Amino acid sequence: MPYTSHNGHITVLVADADVMACRLLASGLRRYRQLRVSECHLPAADILKHVSEIRPDILLVATSLPDGPMSGFALAREVRRSCPEIHVVVLLESSQRALVVEAFRAGAKGVFCRSDFEFKALWKCVSSVIGGQIWANSEQLRFVMETLSESAPLHLVNSAGVGLLTRREEDVVRLVADGLINREIAGQLHLSEHTVKNYLFRIFEKLGISSRVELVTYAIANIERRLALPAASFEELNGANRSRARSV
Repeated sequence: MPYTSHNGHITVLVADADVMACRLLASGLRRYRQLRVSECHLPAADILKHVSEIRPDILLVATSLPDGPMSGFALAREVRRSCPEIHVVVLLESSQRALVVEAFRAGAKGVFCRSDFEFKALWKCVSSVIGGQIWANSEQLRFVMETLSESAPLHLVNSAGVGLLTRREEDVVRLVADGLINREIAGQLHLSEHTVKNYLFRIFEKLGISSRVELVTYAIANIERRLALPAASFEELNGANRSRARSV
């Protein structure tokens, strides 16, 4: 059962530089009775003001706003800073590594590709994110985890810098983040599958989570607090968009 806000509905604000695309997206989402959808195709500063006033549950923001290409990422960061209770989903032109990583760096709780677009899937994305989950496919999570592994060791700590997991538990987390299933993890670590399951149960209990996807995203958030992910350059991000344009 999806989360609903205090008024019995999930409120969604759609922000996009493309007026027609923004209206079509909002119109499609209004098919779902649980949603109350508004749209905005203004510059980022005006959208932020609108967000502060209406406090939507979800901000669905395109990468490009009237301010220019990739300005949606800057808006996502500002929303994370000023309105952290609002869940941001970034609407990507394609599932390029640079775009995916930058979206999560900006504070997104999910990414949704126009190339995979259908309203039923977008509704699932919205209801999952509002329920506290992360919306990303396995390839997109792999992009983020590869970037993390390039920038910092996988060592989960609390706010005081104290390690939360044993060395062996961190080994299990690293292999989960690499996309391995329990049988493969058992083979890598020379353990039984039952032992791996026990490790995962203890890890979930220590971190207060309940799924493998939550474990990966917990690792993302924890490492980002200690060492920011390498920022994708403007050229890299635009290169991802140009690559998508050539493939269409």
